[in-house]
Amino acid sequence: MANWTDPRATISAPSSVGTARANYDAGLRSYMLSVYNYMASGVLLTGIVALLFASSSAFVPVMQSPLRWIIMLAPLGFIMVLSFGINRLSTGAAQALFWAFAVVMGLSMASIFRVYTGESIAQTFFATAAAFAGLSLWGYTTKKDLSGFGTFLIMGVVGLLVASIINIFMQSSAMAFAISVIGVLLFAGLTAYDTQKIKSMYSYVAGTDMMGKTVIMGALNLYLDFVNMFMFLLQLFGGRRD
Repeated sequence: MANWTDPRATISAPSSVGTARANYDAGLRSYMLSVYNYMASGVLLTGIVALLFASSSAFVPVMQSPLRWIIMLAPLGFIMVLSFGINRLSTGAAQALFWAFAVVMGLSMASIFRVYTGESIAQTFFATAAAFAGLSLWGYTTKKDLSGFGTFLIMGVVGLLVASIINIFMQSSAMAFAISVIGVLLFAGLTAYDTQKIKSMYSYVAGTDMMGKTVIMGALNLYLDFVNMFMFLLQLFGGRRD
């Protein structure tokens, strides 16, 4: 009798492991859905604000005043605060800053409705959405570790920013075309990279106070990938108003 083993012991461990895995997967899906919901809502808010501001009578006087510099630089300020101050912010404050960022981005992007036709903006938006969905899905499901591409992609974005500043003075159409093409490729890569990174963060923040703030930062990263890819595609294929 001393060597008798309860057969239930042989099945309890696998059962508990399966339950834990199912709970983890459910939590991960909920976490990623929250990220995508914030990101999509932010893009929608930006689009609404941009359209309303572009069609308002205040657009021309505001953009001809010193306020235009505040509108142009404010998004960068919000990104800096969220990126470097996220640990000191409450989840509610991070959410409020994200929505405020989406609003000021709408103000700064309103000019595209004055430069490009509504049809080309819509076509480019849906093309970007389709590309983003495919790239993000691949980043989520691939078994390939994309972390090694992070440094390369970020360095590429920095180089792209420098080239864009230089071209403000050069006004080279060939350089502008190259910047747009490279920009699309870089932010396409960042979409997959950021998705995988956001997914991997779940195991570190699940059940902690950081989870809500990690959702906001993930949404911000994907928002920036989407908007930048959209803008570069619009510069490449957008139809300008006469």
